Amino acid sequence: MAEPSQQQLLRSFVEVPAGSHFPIQNLPFGVFRRRGSQPQAPRPAVAIGDFALDLAAVADAGLFDGPVLSGSPCFHQETLNMFLGMGRPAWREARATLQKILSADEPVLRDNEALRNKCLVPMSDIEMVLPITVGGYTDFFCSVHHARNCGFIFRGPQTPLMPNWFYLPIAYNGRASSIVVSGTDVIRPRGQGHPTGNSSAPYFGPSQKLDFELEMAAIVGPGNELGKPIDINDAEEHIFGLTLMNDWSARDIQAWETIPLGPFLGKSFSTTISPWIVTLDALKPFMCDAPKQEPEPLPYLAEKNHINYDIPLEVWVKPKGQNDASIVTKTNFKHLYWTVTQQLTHHTINGCNMSPGDIFATGTLSGPEPDSLGCLLELTWNGQNEIPVGNSTRKYLEDGDEVILTGCCKGEGYNVGFGTCTGKVLPALP
Repeated sequence: MAEPSQQQLLRSFVEVPAGSHFPIQNLPFGVFRRRGSQPQAPRPAVAIGDFALDLAAVADAGLFDGPVLSGSPCFHQETLNMFLGMGRPAWREARATLQKILSADEPVLRDNEALRNKCLVPMSDIEMVLPITVGGYTDFFCSVHHARNCGFIFRGPQTPLMPNWFYLPIAYNGRASSIVVSGTDVIRPRGQGHPTGNSSAPYFGPSQKLDFELEMAAIVGPGNELGKPIDINDAEEHIFGLTLMNDWSARDIQAWETIPLGPFLGKSFSTTISPWIVTLDALKPFMCDAPKQEPEPLPYLAEKNHINYDIPLEVWVKPKGQNDASIVTKTNFKHLYWTVTQQLTHHTINGCNMSPGDIFATGTLSGPEPDSLGCLLELTWNGQNEIPVGNSTRKYLEDGDEVILTGCCKGEGYNVGFGTCTGKVLPALP
């Protein structure tokens, strides 16, 4: 019988409910604000069970006493950007300190009721805010199953994938200003679409093909200087962690505007991320081989450790007027063709500079099976079919629908999860 791993043996004095996404093995980072009648300044935290551990309070108590974080103001900021920019030495020191002070056999918080009450805040008493100031956002197109399906839908079976797809991670620059935190409502966008009926003029009005996109987003830590690319084998050191992402899409607006310069208003109206950033260190037990790449990547994209993460992902939709959400897709991050390290390296190969808090997303994450497709465009084959959602059916999202993304790695006796990424569709403005 195999010996239990160090991660399996970790236990916290904080009671963590069975099935929780946030045991001591995870400790994802976010930023919260206490609820109350008076406005409260946002504060960095990690999640542990049903509590947020206030990192400013931990710092005030002098518990970050290592060589990198001692005396640092990084946890007295309203975002995580300063901490992200400090790099992996700071991240690992913080994780080691937090796992120590939260462990079942460490008395510093466990036996100090006043300090414990100052540091541990019930999740029910807080609201989560966007954890970072996002300077730049890039959306990739790195799932081969999604890319191939989109090619079939829009170009037919002759050329489902363009020749360049297997040589470089395709991407476009998104809109950082419209990235919002989970729980933010999404107003149905208005815009132009292809002419309908006998009209030669484009349609204008509320999008008739509003869609979700199941993605994951990588959060950049230390950046690079303008003109100096990030080497493929150093790229992991520049990635703090991952969040869930719903990159809402207006398919009719997108289809009309995309040629020749790519997505614009069909994508820029809202992008939702989950509030807790799961670190790559927490995800290490779930590393797995990435798909074999044929042809072999060019040398600058050929990495020594070609890995993905085994992260089961789901999308649920709660239709307007119904009490329960229904699952509409189940897939896994491990199917991603171009890895996050390859994405970051390609992003900088021309000398483009990245900064702490920048986001780059995977693109829609679809698997090989019919029930593993990451958006309604694929699930309904661009509205040709309907899918069951609770007591109703959908081709695309309707006003009042709530979309819920979730993801959770399954360890031996513990989970490392991302929580949820939610948003409800509101009617277009008049």
